Amino acid sequence: MLTRRTFLKASAATGVAMAGVGLAAPAIAQGAKIKLGYVSPQTGPLAGFAESDAYNIKAFLESEAGKNFDVIVKDSQSNPNRAAEVAKSLIVDDEIDLMLVGSTPENTNPVATTCEAEGMPVISTTAPWQPWFIGQQGNPGDPSSWKPFDFAFHYFWGLEDIIAVYTSMWKQLDTNGKVGGLFPNDADGNAWGDPKNGLKPGLEAAGFSLTDPGRYQNLSDDFTAQVNAFKAANAEIVTGVVIPPDFTTFWNQARQQGFRPKAVTVAKAILFPQSVETLGDAGNNLSSEVWWSASHPFKSSLTGQSSAELAADFTAKTGRPWTQPIGFSHSLFEVAANVMGRVSDPSDAEAIAAAIAATDMTTVVGKVAWNGAGVPPFAAKNVCKTPLVGGQWRKKADGGFDLVIVENATAPEIPTAGKMEALA
Repeated sequence: MLTRRTFLKASAATGVAMAGVGLAAPAIAQGAKIKLGYVSPQTGPLAGFAESDAYNIKAFLESEAGKNFDVIVKDSQSNPNRAAEVAKSLIVDDEIDLMLVGSTPENTNPVATTCEAEGMPVISTTAPWQPWFIGQQGNPGDPSSWKPFDFAFHYFWGLEDIIAVYTSMWKQLDTNGKVGGLFPNDADGNAWGDPKNGLKPGLEAAGFSLTDPGRYQNLSDDFTAQVNAFKAANAEIVTGVVIPPDFTTFWNQARQQGFRPKAVTVAKAILFPQSVETLGDAGNNLSSEVWWSASHPFKSSLTGQSSAELAADFTAKTGRPWTQPIGFSHSLFEVAANVMGRVSDPSDAEAIAAAIAATDMTTVVGKVAWNGAGVPPFAAKNVCKTPLVGGQWRKKADGGFDLVIVENATAPEIPTAGKMEALA
């Protein structure tokens, strides 16, 4: 496929004149800085994922490796269509060499799809691999049609890891094993709620049953139907993948309507301490997956900081508590520096893609290597898995919350600091 990028590269290499086409052949100057594009939800309901971007980009550019790079940031505004638009702009107008993206499938997928179509290497993270890989397929419902990507590479955990962590946490409690699911009509919700490839089969295999009242629209203001469905099913556990404002609405309405489960373990919504703090006492002992924390036993390949040092430095320089996306935002620049350090021509997309595929390094979030470990064959080329544990929010005397790791069976190298406790 002839893309603008490959056309420019071929024209520059052969000296072909491009009169009348409105394009200028790039001058690949000796010593010119490598351009990284970064699409991030700086505004909108996903903005919490981008909270540490400015901090991490500054740290990267000030590092020894970062001196060879420029980073061009575009705001997706938490909108998938906008994410695709700014990705195209970074490729066509800014002529970047490598794309980076994170912050849920609503942000990663349109960017990765655009990059794949344009022949632009892209490294993405902070989205479960199934919504990322399957969600970009032409026919997500037909596994026989799924194809690997040439330029898109992703690292994070998968739904199988969520199932293992969540069910291990719930088994620490005395419950009836009945689970209510909150799944929105978006890439995450449709993947998690898929009856064949989502949570349902794995929960059942672990001895739990799932009540799924169907998809709802993001930014809903009424969750009465879901609350009633969970009460009717006598669900003692609630799970799902919910944006922060929707979870606040659901949880306040659930308590007002007398629904009191023993465990609420949801992804996305309560990753951030600010989201939990807005709930006050109702936030105590809510639980979620933990992909990165100050107690993770890994170091940055860029700065040499431990996870604890990175978290503490973020708080010291911003005055805000650490959050899980800090580690993964930081790691994107670790991987980018490592990859581009192994490429002689930063304009050679195929060489960059090959370098990404050959990556084998340790980052502040753990090992990153596209070696197929733990990944089904159909996604092995493009997906690398990182470790996952489970945690609970515990209210402190000052009104703030600590995220306490309570489950680490699938990643014993990451220490626990407590046991799962039932909601009051």
